[in-house]
Amino acid sequence: QVQLVESGGGLVQPGGSLRLSCAASGSIYSMNIMGWYRQAPGKERELVAHITSGGALNYADSVKGRFTASRDYAKNTVYLQMNSLKPEDTAVYYCNFLQRGANYWGQGTQVTVSS
Repeated sequence: QVQLVESGGGLVQPGGSLRLSCAASGSIYSMNIMGWYRQAPGKERELVAHITSGGALNYADSVKGRFTASRDYAKNTVYLQMNSLKPEDTAVYYCNFLQRGANYWGQGTQVTVSS
């Protein structure tokens, strides 16, 4: 089992920045993928960004150039630096951890972009 603890959501004005963190603990193997998904009201959950244990990055087109995902492998922590935030980025952001075919989710953190 893997446990995920997220932090860093909140309310920010358009154009502002936020940083999300997610720390994983438990039975962690060397090959895995950590990342972030989000779900806005009335919409399906969608991938925001993920990083493999080998360092490969993947971003949703809607966040490229504005969001940066990174990992601290020693701390089993993934970060999401979100810049130039837009109202359409408003959603609950979920940390995701995938290994050996098992998918784990964080509790979710609300990000609201509004003036």
